Amino acid sequence: MSTLEERDKLVKKEKNRLKKLFKDIPNNKLKAVDGLIIQAARLKILLDEMWIDISENGDVEMFCQSDKQDPYERERPMAKLFNSRDMSYQRIMKQLTDLIPLEKEGVMNIDDSSDLL
Repeated sequence: MSTLEERDKLVKKEKNRLKKLFKDIPNNKLKAVDGLIIQAARLKILLDEMWIDISENGDVEMFCQSDKQDPYERERPMAKLFNSRDMSYQRIMKQLTDLIPLEKEGVMNIDDSSDLL
């Protein structure tokens, strides 16, 4: 796991990357979603670190509540937390993506659908 200083540098780098990606969001909305961009950057860095742990240690572990029971496989707490944070990250990214004007996304206007026929 990285130190706080290293993590802060990574978050700042990711925040700048996201701001470039979402530069087409209208300025008035961009100011309002600055917190979402920061949180998305934090989550991305945490998810990357967690992914390394899961890759090295797996999604499951053998677990036993007492010496009298046989151990059984259970989802590692890190994997469970990863899934929860990943869902939060995806929701934030969806919110940000939805703010990009349609013409910037390359999405076809409904009126242009006749071109397909």
